[in-house]
Amino acid sequence: MTTIAVTGATGRLGGRVAARLAAAGTDQRLVVRDPARAPRLAGAQVAQADFADTEAVRRALEGVGTVLMVSASEAPDRVAQHRSFVDAAIAAGVGHLVYVSFYGAAPDATFTLARDHWATEQHIRAQGVPFTFLRDNMYADLLPLMVGEDGVLRGPAKQGRATVVALDDIADAAVTVLGSPGEHAGATYDLTGPEALTLDEIAATISEVTGRAVSYHSETVEEAYRSRAHYGAPDWEVDAWVSTYTAIANGELDGVSDAVPRLTGRPATSLAALLAP
Repeated sequence: MTTIAVTGATGRLGGRVAARLAAAGTDQRLVVRDPARAPRLAGAQVAQADFADTEAVRRALEGVGTVLMVSASEAPDRVAQHRSFVDAAIAAGVGHLVYVSFYGAAPDATFTLARDHWATEQHIRAQGVPFTFLRDNMYADLLPLMVGEDGVLRGPAKQGRATVVALDDIADAAVTVLGSPGEHAGATYDLTGPEALTLDEIAATISEVTGRAVSYHSETVEEAYRSRAHYGAPDWEVDAWVSTYTAIANGELDGVSDAVPRLTGRPATSLAALLAP
């Protein structure tokens, strides 16, 4: 019996978890949309399924005890996709869902996508299946990518703080939970970095560690929408981008948790240590 299934194995987080499980000699099943992109790992089976394809997901998860459910790609119907996946997992007989959620998930969260995570959590709770929620803060690894070509990190975050977390820390925490899911049943873990940083401090850290001159410009909300208009993205996506920063301004991504040290047995990784060559 394959006891663990991992979704999102072609992505930044799922791929890290899958690689760690393989290195530990754990049999696993990688549930992916495109098998050609799945990593080739020892002890890993590959199953093809789209979150919204209930029957494909059910087949992919047959015989699986625990599933790491990395949230689907951002989309207007992401909650519906998540509900379909959860229902199919239960139909397949999965015994435990480990869901990758977001810090501060709530029905009235400022960050629009955090509301999607809340809705997904509520659906999982309602099904009665044992679960663990990993509520990640912003990915620290992606911060350099948020800096414009002009060296400016811009957004309406004011002087709010975020406890950004390293992807490797999240992956290590997830592997711990997957290894003994019963010990973490019903738990919700806020996964954060070791310190709450303003975007001024983030920009200064990127500059100091990488040598690239980076500064922070605190936009108004109106400026934020105008500066992102040239991407031609749909309204819901631009709302998500902008509300990432307004959530920081409102203090909703602030707060250091000890979950990473407790689950991994080591300190959470600082932004400076993560960016160091």
